[in-house]
Amino acid sequence: MKRSERYEKLIAYFSVHQPQAETELHYENPYQLLVAVILSAQCTDKRVNLTTPAIFERFPTAQDLAASNYDELFPYIKSISYPNNKTKHLLGMAKMLVEDFGGQVPDTLEALQKLPGVGRKTANVIVSVVFGQAAMAVDTHVFRVSHRLGLVTQTADTPLEVEKQLVKHLPEQYVAVGHHWLILHGRYICLARKPKCEVCPLTSFCHFYEQQQKKTQA
Repeated sequence: MKRSERYEKLIAYFSVHQPQAETELHYENPYQLLVAVILSAQCTDKRVNLTTPAIFERFPTAQDLAASNYDELFPYIKSISYPNNKTKHLLGMAKMLVEDFGGQVPDTLEALQKLPGVGRKTANVIVSVVFGQAAMAVDTHVFRVSHRLGLVTQTADTPLEVEKQLVKHLPEQYVAVGHHWLILHGRYICLARKPKCEVCPLTSFCHFYEQQQKKTQA
């Protein structure tokens, strides 16, 4: 099957069954989403959502967070993975937002990646979800699922290369929502260790499933 056909079938399925796919992180404004996404690195959205309400109540704005310190913020974050680094990142991020961006979350990848704790993946999430830009954030789920489905070449061995290929082949209007299609499929169906192929609706065009069937039949 041609790669272009796999993209066509992916879009055809999710456009009907999950047209409004969106992030599972809870937030009410760009600042809150930025905090949540920084905390979500190598941590589940469920755990982040349990943690952020208290953070947002105590530090409702970037100015409030910037005025805090490590000893005050750390207890709010200690249940999250890598709490030491993330505490430092959040404080540094808030200070830079206030000092360099007037307390407002910037809307470009370049500006966002200057913020402590914000890499390309996080920046892509923000410009996509908050500002509606055609950006593709590649996390472990997106990386795994895009390879298994055959949406990217097997030689695409970095998140950036996967991002480039997905953006190249997905029509612009589907890039942002496509991130959520892939991440949610990876989170609930195409699991890392035991993918649920028996209930997956995408097996008809999945490269991984094709290979598994060939091995079974050999």
